[in-house]
Amino acid sequence: MLRILLAKDLRRARRNPLPWLINLIVPLVMTALIGLVFGGGDKSGALGRIRFAVVDEDRSVLSDMLEGAAGQRESNQYLEPVFMDRAAALREINANKISAVLIIRTNFLHDYLTASAPVSMQLIKNPAESIHPAVLEELLGALTTGLSELSRNFNSAFPGWQSVIAGKSDYHQVAALIESAGDKLQSVKNFINPPLVGYEKPEPEASHPKAATSTNIFAYLLIGLAAMFLLFLANNAMTDLHREIRLRTFERYQTMRQTLWPFIFGKFIFTVVILLICSAIMLGGGGLIFRIQWPRLPEMLALCFGYACFVAALFASLVAVVPDERRAGVLNTIVGMAFGLAGGCAFPPQQLPAFLREHISTQLPSYWFAETLRNLECGSGDAPWIFITIKLVGASLLFIGLATVLLHRRLQTGTKA
Repeated sequence: MLRILLAKDLRRARRNPLPWLINLIVPLVMTALIGLVFGGGDKSGALGRIRFAVVDEDRSVLSDMLEGAAGQRESNQYLEPVFMDRAAALREINANKISAVLIIRTNFLHDYLTASAPVSMQLIKNPAESIHPAVLEELLGALTTGLSELSRNFNSAFPGWQSVIAGKSDYHQVAALIESAGDKLQSVKNFINPPLVGYEKPEPEASHPKAATSTNIFAYLLIGLAAMFLLFLANNAMTDLHREIRLRTFERYQTMRQTLWPFIFGKFIFTVVILLICSAIMLGGGGLIFRIQWPRLPEMLALCFGYACFVAALFASLVAVVPDERRAGVLNTIVGMAFGLAGGCAFPPQQLPAFLREHISTQLPSYWFAETLRNLECGSGDAPWIFITIKLVGASLLFIGLATVLLHRRLQTGTKA
């Protein structure tokens, strides 16, 4: 009997595949767009080197200092400045080959040291990028703030340094300027030389082959969006149950059989099968598209099975609570959004409000599934995937039993939607 019901439901889904395709394509597209905006598929989690052009129209000693600083290994790790003229720099940014153009105007150093005119630098950002230009803008803001404070505290010595740069001073005057600057710095030593504060990221356990790999942003997004859209796919699958109620198939079925659970269980199995197929397409196909290597496939399959069972049973119970298809559509959408957003599927759960994060999110099966799968993906050996799978399957049995009892009671009492 279950085989006949399952085959009938699968044939119906094959005749109208559009709702399923939409809910399969949307999470993949969203993963691609958000992942590309926030750094692409760099598995190291690093920002990457920022390539930008420097147009030095001042042509002073500042040019030599900038080029020397650009050659340092520490700066080359994060920044890749390229010195060129204005026309070439604008061509590069229009061709989307650099993140920004920094223009140092003519007489910048002279005007800064003599205070004869306001000084400024110009930053032209690449509109096709979002993160790298913003980082450069923040760095330039910190640089201008430092230059302003330097001018405020040492402007009395600037004429002397201007003479040094112009080659009009001897070493006695240079020594006097250095000594004067040293005396000022010594007086504020405790303020400008605070104790260094560092951060050291602990090394992951080397026992697991994937332990040294941090989470791929595409994998992080795809897991969360898959968890959310599986809720919507389950809603689509359970519309068949609404249709059976509307067409009074339940009443006709009960005239032949006394027990209702085979019919409900058939819908449940159909939804689980559909969700497992969709999980394979979203996570497996998404892994091929975004070059994600899932490190622990058996554990991942077990979690997907448990989550598919829970989601199918959840929406079966919602059908039993609200059999009317029109009203249930609104309720099911709200429930799906609530489980997805509060469960940290659409964005990191750490960004949720404190009360929601600490008291509600951790109690949601969508959170259990997404976070456990993310921990498995980043190589965490202590992810409690067995316990989470048992909890999901147990919750599904509870909800499917509730759905069967409620629907049977409705039929016995003759209550209509």
